Amino acid sequence: MNWIYFAIAGSVAQLIDGALGMGFGLTSSTLLLTLGASAAVASAAVHAAEIGTTLISGVSHWHEENIDKKVLIQLAIPGGIGGFLGAMFLSSIDLSSSKIFISTLLLFMGFLLLYRNLFQTTPPPQSEVQNNPRYLRFLGFTGGFVDASGGGGWGPVVTPTLMTTSNMEPRKIIGTVSASEFIVALSASAGFLLNINKINIDWSIVGGLALGGALMAPIAAKLVAKLPRKQLAILVGMAIVIINGIRIIQG
Repeated sequence: MNWIYFAIAGSVAQLIDGALGMGFGLTSSTLLLTLGASAAVASAAVHAAEIGTTLISGVSHWHEENIDKKVLIQLAIPGGIGGFLGAMFLSSIDLSSSKIFISTLLLFMGFLLLYRNLFQTTPPPQSEVQNNPRYLRFLGFTGGFVDASGGGGWGPVVTPTLMTTSNMEPRKIIGTVSASEFIVALSASAGFLLNINKINIDWSIVGGLALGGALMAPIAAKLVAKLPRKQLAILVGMAIVIINGIRIIQG
């Protein structure tokens, strides 16, 4: 396989992920699965590539002041634990059948987010979830486990949940979720590395995805800082609906 194609795919996936807080894992995993890779190989390759892309993305969002440090810590640590366990589990059991159920839930959340921003004139009351460590830890662990075991999903699980249940600024949500994903990717990669004898990773794929994503990360971070709240939420909702709609159709 030509690594240049994966570099292009990585740049597109990172632009989506960095600007909307989701999409790198799902976009990249979908490409690899389409090319015939197993779920474990696709997830391992994507998470190895994400170590570099999420680090640069996190630093870029930090520079643009798109990060809430307290929420970052509450999400990242349990997210890393969930990512490690999800990788260990996927290395032994293919969870592809569960993707339909997860995608259906995310599709519903996407439509809910679109409804609230397109048709609802009075915004619903939102809570200070950033002051609820137990809630954030549960969300982080769930997002990390789904991400590693499903080949992607950290952003689509965590970003819309915070968008619909908190009063954080969208740019802060996206920046914080993107930065905390570095710990998830690192932990998931460690889980896959312990089972490297069970999977066969093409490192040219990893390199291509990482290079393209790293080059695009600073641009995406600057973009999210300039987009207004409502339009940004609509874009996130549309991304959730499209990505998960495709995954449900492909079955």
